[in-house]
Amino acid sequence: MNPVIGLDISKEESHGQAFLDRGKPYRGTFQFEHTREGLAKLLQTVQDVEHASKQRPLLILEATGHYQSPVVQFLEEHHYLYIVINPLISNRLRKSNLRKVKTDAADAYLLGELYYKEEFEPFKKRAIPVMK
Repeated sequence: MNPVIGLDISKEESHGQAFLDRGKPYRGTFQFEHTREGLAKLLQTVQDVEHASKQRPLLILEATGHYQSPVVQFLEEHHYLYIVINPLISNRLRKSNLRKVKTDAADAYLLGELYYKEEFEPFKKRAIPVMK
């Protein structure tokens, strides 16, 4: 299996869709707020996917500037790999679909599908060199 969770990040809340493998969505879309309780809900969903697939899922999200910060920090604290993609990449796929649906739930699903169609690498945090 190759589990992934697509996250559509918004200002105060986000939507997600998990996949156990290509073409195998896991449950329906879920929603969580960017609070301690909401992020705990995200962690529970990630752990459910991990338990069902017997592998740690990778998470994929669009770059949203500072809106993604609490989610990314939370994922790093729990040592989950994630991919941050340019929104132009997902927009290209959205335009190629016959149905022109633009909702948070549909975007989360689209990001999960996009992971299986493209070759992405997990986000690597770069050290900032200190000048002396």
